[in-house]
Amino acid sequence: MEQYVIKGGQRLEGEVVINGAKNAALGIIAAALMTDEQVIIENIPDVLDINVLLDALAEIGAVIERKDRHTVKIVGRVNTTKVDNESMRKMRGSYYLIGALLGKCRDAQVPLPGGCNIGSRPIEQHIKGFKALGADVDISFGMVNAKAESLKGGHIFFDIVSVGATINVMLAAALAEGQTIIENCAKEPHIVDVANFLNSMGANIKGAGTDVIRIKGVQKLHGSTYSIIPDQIEAGTFMLAAAATGGNVCIKNVIPKHLEAITAKLVEIGVEVTEEDDSVRVDASNTGRLGNTQIKTLVYPGFPTDMQPQMTTSLATCEGTSIITESIFENRFKYVDELTKMGANIKVEGNTAIINGVEKLTGATVCAPDLRAGAALVIAGLVAEGFTVVEHVEYIERGYEGFEKKLRAIGASIDKFDESDNKGIQKFKLKVG
Repeated sequence: MEQYVIKGGQRLEGEVVINGAKNAALGIIAAALMTDEQVIIENIPDVLDINVLLDALAEIGAVIERKDRHTVKIVGRVNTTKVDNESMRKMRGSYYLIGALLGKCRDAQVPLPGGCNIGSRPIEQHIKGFKALGADVDISFGMVNAKAESLKGGHIFFDIVSVGATINVMLAAALAEGQTIIENCAKEPHIVDVANFLNSMGANIKGAGTDVIRIKGVQKLHGSTYSIIPDQIEAGTFMLAAAATGGNVCIKNVIPKHLEAITAKLVEIGVEVTEEDDSVRVDASNTGRLGNTQIKTLVYPGFPTDMQPQMTTSLATCEGTSIITESIFENRFKYVDELTKMGANIKVEGNTAIINGVEKLTGATVCAPDLRAGAALVIAGLVAEGFTVVEHVEYIERGYEGFEKKLRAIGASIDKFDESDNKGIQKFKLKVG
């Protein structure tokens, strides 16, 4: 098992370049299956979830060629519609293969989604959408089985706003007969990116990014070359790491509009944020101790749930009392016990965290319970006095490419070690003091 060892107390300074959006890439890679022609996807992040999905595509017959670390060529001539890759059961993005295979082949057998244990991930809205298009769907032996003689456009109103269901039904409807109208859609940037990719392959999708999407089904899709948008959550994580450490960091290759909810809260607590065309600079080097705020996680364009742990951690050493309400996932405060080991004063009541800012955190050995909480614990380690060990970094590597290397490049004292590498860990500690 690998772990990060961090010596806290260093301001982050310099520049960091953001990779492509993992959540967009998962939907786009699944969509690439929907044509037999060559698809080239650029700016994919080299992270565990993406590599697991590409392996699963190869296992069902798709030709996968890595052109370089961030570019992949896919020819989606599948020879089976049953996805039985064990690793797929551990990731949420597995369910996008249902919509892609159902749209192309009218048949899909895909494992139920897994991923981080941050709350239930019901797929009722996905199933509702598929059935509205004429598919029969059942769940048995841990697999979602969807089948249709034909798919016909329908009118779908989601009972709750769901990013996954919006993308999944959009995939299937792209190759259905007639027009599909999806209402109460999610509006996240990666939904727009998946829709733009499908349109680049010949789909007819309008309204992505609003709460009503209209899709006119086409008979077939063709090949395309497409570049994925920057990852707003990776960008936000580095923004908060810069703020928490009193740093001054330019975060490049971003779309500032996608970061507005995060930027607004940073400004509110006293951080200076400067936006350029494709970068943001976060400067907390001259502001002193930051202030407090109140946040409720919401669907886009509200404050993203995937940034809640990082924000909670950053507020742990701010002045006064902050309150964060989590409205998306019910188990997203599990990491708070780990922060408490480091001296944080946080009380969780139901879906609300009351954060009483302390003057400092102190190093401890903590365990990452999920992807975003793992990144938050790294931020805590960067702020804390002394050494912090963050275990189970495999969670973090599901969504962040070269996380420790990027942090080290902007001044962090951090490295990754196997837990048994006592000699390497001691050498690192001696080196950084």
